[in-house]
Parts: sequence; C-alpha cells; structure tokens
Amino acid sequence: MRGDYIATLDIGSSNVRVIVAEIENGKPHVAGIGSAVSRGMRKGAIIDIDHTVESIREAVDKAEQMVGIDISDVYVGISGDHISLQPSHGVVAVSGESREIGREDIERVLEASRMTALPPERTIIEVVPKQFIVDGLGGIRDPSRMIGVRLEVDAILVTGTKTIVHNVLRCVERASLTVSGFVLLPLAAGEYCLSPDEKNLGVVFADIGGGATSLAIFEHGHLVATAVVPIGGEYITNDIAYGLRTQKETAEQLKRKYGVASIQHASSDVTFPVSTIGNREKTISQVDLAHIIEPRVEEIFYLIRQQVESLGFSGEPAAGYVLTGGTVSIPHTLAVAQQSLGPAVRIATPTESGFKDPSFTGGVGMVHYLLRGPLNRQASGSEKSSRQKSQRGPSPLERMKKWLSEFI
Repeated sequence: MRGDYIATLDIGSSNVRVIVAEIENGKPHVAGIGSAVSRGMRKGAIIDIDHTVESIREAVDKAEQMVGIDISDVYVGISGDHISLQPSHGVVAVSGESREIGREDIERVLEASRMTALPPERTIIEVVPKQFIVDGLGGIRDPSRMIGVRLEVDAILVTGTKTIVHNVLRCVERASLTVSGFVLLPLAAGEYCLSPDEKNLGVVFADIGGGATSLAIFEHGHLVATAVVPIGGEYITNDIAYGLRTQKETAEQLKRKYGVASIQHASSDVTFPVSTIGNREKTISQVDLAHIIEPRVEEIFYLIRQQVESLGFSGEPAAGYVLTGGTVSIPHTLAVAQQSLGPAVRIATPTESGFKDPSFTGGVGMVHYLLRGPLNRQASGSEKSSRQKSQRGPSPLERMKKWLSEFI
C-alpha cells in the first residue's frame, strides 16, 4: 500500500468494513470504503474462520477498487466481553544530556507501564496514557520537548484473551494482510465522537451493532470501563422474520425500508406486501411493523441501562448517553432512547462528507484515533501512521505474536 494511506478494518457481526484514508499534512481524509456481509461472526465473536476470511477479503477488494491502490496492511479494531482495563504506572529516567523529553523517552515510559503481572491467558492489546508526570508535576498530556529528569505515566492497560486475539490475527493474515496494530474499537469511536466536556462530566458511549452492543464509559476525561450487551439489530430482524413468518433476508429489507422504532411515529397509511413462508403474500402497515420493532428497541436500551448500573454507575450520567452503530439508523430510535434512558441522549455519526452512516463510526473513528497525536502507542504518532515507517526494536504486533506463540 502506498505510504500516504492508512486502512482500518472493523470486523462486525453483521458487516465487515474497511476504511481507507489519505493522509495530508498529518490529517486523514477518507478516500474510500469497502463493505461485505459478515458470514463468520456471531455476537462479536469469530465462529467460522474461513467465512470470516472471505468476508474480509471481499471488503478489502471493494475498498481497493474504489481507491485504486493495493491494501497490504490494516489496523484492526477489536472489542468484546473479553476486554478488560487495568491501571498501570511506568517510570524512567530522561535520557540525553539536555534532559529534553523526546519521543524515545515517551516510548520507554509507556513500555515500562507494560511491565506488570498478567494472567497467562491474557495479553496487552493497547496502552492508553491517562497523564504524564515530569519531576512530580502531573496532569501533563504531552511531555514532548519539556525539560525533566524523571518521567512517569499513569496508564490504562487494555487486555484481552490471547485465543480470541490470535483468531482475529489468523483471519486477517489468511486474507493476505498484515496487521499493523490492534485498536480498542469502543475507545477509538468514543474519542472520535465525544466532546471533551462529555468525557469530563461522565458519559456512556454505546455502539449498537448487529449482534452486540459495545459500551464505553468515560469520566474525568478518560475511559474508565467497557462492557458488551449481547444484543443488537439482528434481534430486531429476527423478531420481524418470526412475527411476519418471512425469510430473514426479507425481514432485513423491511426493517431498512419501512421500519420505525416508535409506534407513535408510524403511519397506518404506509402499507406494503410481505411474502411469507409458503409463498403466500399479505399486506401489512408500518404501524404493524413498528409494533414488532419498538419492544425490542426498548429492551436494548433497558439492557444498556442495566449493564451500566451493574458496573457501578448508578443514576443517569451527567453528560447522558451517546449512541452510534448501524441500528440507530432506524428512524425515531432517538425518541425511544430518550424515553428509556433520559432526555440527555444524542446520536453520533461520522462527520466526513459522504460517510454519514453511523455504522461507519468505528472504522472512521479508528483513523482519527490513530492520527490524533504522538501519544498513541499503536500508531506511534502520525508520522509512522502516514508513512508506515519501520521502527526501532520489536513492534507491538511482533511482541503480541511472541506472547501468542508462547501460549498457543
């Protein structure tokens, strides 16, 4: 792949999406996308490697045709209920006679924060710095070019189950791609969609996908918890298929074309034919369809609230809820969400022209997250992301492969 492009891969339960962004002056501009039906995933987990590989390859081929380049390496978004967060601390002495903190010092202190005991079945996916401390002075976001003797970092270690990470890695490599790094998808999407005020006050970010809903909770400007609710838009499709006694593919088409999440906003004047199992046809109204959709949408929001409370965050978050994902594309989902979660709810969509679909939030969010600044460990700054340069010492992926080889 040409050095001025970056590609992200979002392997979802319903769709696999590839986002290709062109890097100009350190800023990303989405140049193309590739999307394919996900045939090897269920509830956010890989259940068939061969089908997953086919879906990845199909999405990559479509992205290559749109952009006109060969994609050889991708950053892969990862999420799921196997993810956990662990606080960590790293300390190093500033190198160099001038005592000016440089990129190498920041890399070393982040690496020092990795040196912590983990269960043998877990591996570090990402290191997220919360604050840097220079000679006892804390609250520093970027210590580059500051003068100091002692550099510390308070960080969050994002860990996952080795077997699950290994299966994702195997699928991507079997699709003839190189994994440049893993990114925690709810974190990347949250950082892209949320304002600093929302993250400081406290907010729940919910990505409602096809097979599962990923939650990321932010407080005091930082990610503090993640969780997965094993329910998503596919359940709505299944309800329609069962309620109307029709094929699942037909149910999905009806949901996209005529579905509304609120009975109150449905119209009895909108009617359409439905082919049922047995080759019989009947006519139903949008109100009939809404009677099937609304209860499931309400259940999704109820389970989101229950999950947030189970994590110890009782009451409505100060900044409320921010929703994204393909399921929120159903008209009037926001109205149902405000009834279930409270008035402080909004829907987030990508801001790039031509990519307003909330189902692309994860992939677009990863691009911006990787290039947001020099503190990102996986991207190692915008220079490496845009030019894919080699780095000194083993890469995060090489370290991960070493850990996986010791385990598998």
